[in-house]
Amino acid sequence: MIANHLNLKAIVAATLATVTISLPFSKPLSAAPVESELLQSLAGADAEEALALNRELQALWRKSGSPAMDLLFSRAQKALEQGEVAAATEHLTALTDHAPDFARGWLLRARALYAAGYYGPAVADLERALALNPNDYDAIFALGQVLETVQRPKRAYQAYLRAKSIHPHHEEVTTALERLMPLYGGRDL
Repeated sequence: MIANHLNLKAIVAATLATVTISLPFSKPLSAAPVESELLQSLAGADAEEALALNRELQALWRKSGSPAMDLLFSRAQKALEQGEVAAATEHLTALTDHAPDFARGWLLRARALYAAGYYGPAVADLERALALNPNDYDAIFALGQVLETVQRPKRAYQAYLRAKSIHPHHEEVTTALERLMPLYGGRDL
C-alpha cells in the first residue's frame, strides 16, 4: 500500500513537471487578439474596419474579471441610460470600491458624475480610468467633454487630438475637433 502511494506521488510529480515544462511553448488554438494588436490595427484601419475593431476593444475593456462586478456594471449602465443618475452612481461606487483596477468602472462613474454636474469628481475618476488604461479613447474623449464644459477649450482640444490619434474614426471626437478647429486648428498648443 505504501509502495503504491509513493509510486502514485512520483507519477503525479512527473506529469506535473511535464505539463509545466510544455506550457510556455504551447499556444492556444484560438488566441484572442491582445489590446495592443487591436489598437495598432485601429490606428491604420478604414472606417468599416474601425467599427469592428472598436467593438472588440469595447468587449475587451468591459470585462471586469468578475461576474458580480459585470452585473453591477450592466445595472449601472442601464440606470444611466434611463436617466437614473443617482442609482447608477451608487452601483458604480460599489463597483469601484470592489474592483478598483477595472478602468471601465471608473469611466462609467465619471460619466454618471458628469451627468449629475459633479465635474471635479468626474475628472478625478477619468484620471483614475486613464491611469489604468491610457489608451481608452472613450475616457480621453470624456475628459475633453468635461474640460470643454468647464471652459477649458484649449485643453479639451488637446484631449480630443489624443483620442483621435488612437481612434481616427471616432465620430464624436471628429465632431468635437471640427467644432473647436476654428479656435485652435493649426496653432501650436
